[in-house]
Amino acid sequence: MNLKKSVPFYLAALFCLTPWVSSPTALVIGFLLASLGLVPEHLEVGKLTKKLLAYSIVGLGFGIQFEKALAVTGDGIGLIIATIIGTLVIGWFLAKRMGLDRTTGYLISSGTAICGGSAIAAVAPAIKADDEQIGLALATVFVLNSVALFLFPMIGHALELSQQTFGTWAAIAIHDTSSVVGAASAYGEEALTTATTLKLARALWIIPIALVSAMIFKNGQKKITIPYFIFFYCAAIAVSDLLPQFEMAYQSIFDVSKRALVVCLFLIGCGISVEKLKAAGPKPLMFGITMWVMISTGSLAWLTLA
Repeated sequence: MNLKKSVPFYLAALFCLTPWVSSPTALVIGFLLASLGLVPEHLEVGKLTKKLLAYSIVGLGFGIQFEKALAVTGDGIGLIIATIIGTLVIGWFLAKRMGLDRTTGYLISSGTAICGGSAIAAVAPAIKADDEQIGLALATVFVLNSVALFLFPMIGHALELSQQTFGTWAAIAIHDTSSVVGAASAYGEEALTTATTLKLARALWIIPIALVSAMIFKNGQKKITIPYFIFFYCAAIAVSDLLPQFEMAYQSIFDVSKRALVVCLFLIGCGISVEKLKAAGPKPLMFGITMWVMISTGSLAWLTLA
């Protein structure tokens, strides 16, 4: 075992467990270690990442308030279905037109359609995406998240959007929940409540999308690769809804799962390098930007002109 590689790697992994490290930061830390050749060669990062991702997604299920999510879904079911299915279908054809790897394009589309990194993490095992494809999709989403955090409130104020309209728009057009919360809280308390609840409702669509994705990407195999952890994710939602008296325990599991997901992103970053990014070219980012602009402008037009 090479201590020069192992020590920085394990210290960085422990640091990612602290509240000072965000998901994008963890991905960057992993990327820097990989670029510097400081990732232990004996460690099977890919297998470890997939297992930890599955556990993290299940744990996040304890943070879903089922009744509240269903209520919001019922109020905006048309907009939710239209944007999710529309984004996935358009993304499929656009990726083919741009010559982008089908799996990478589908991951970016899933993240754009539902809830960013969480959707990518859930869909990835179903379509057997490798670490490089997952890393490129996550990197694309995180870059756009960072831009949206500052850009959306500016646009909202410039267009004089109401609190409810902005909250709905943010929940639809911004990828990750963390960035949705950040942008909406900067706009106002009502916008924050609307955005958080609607984003929660959209997160429920991870379940059918992951199952459908497994069928689409079975690649000629007789058996479909079913992401069984999705069923445990459903069970976690059901348990937290049926036994609300253990809310403190659920919140603890949810918080731990969020930190575990940050570590997952660190591990995924460890599988990316400058050479791999150069080989991928600018297509993933251009694809992500195109999809993001389309869903942002389309949903805003729907909300303001309907």
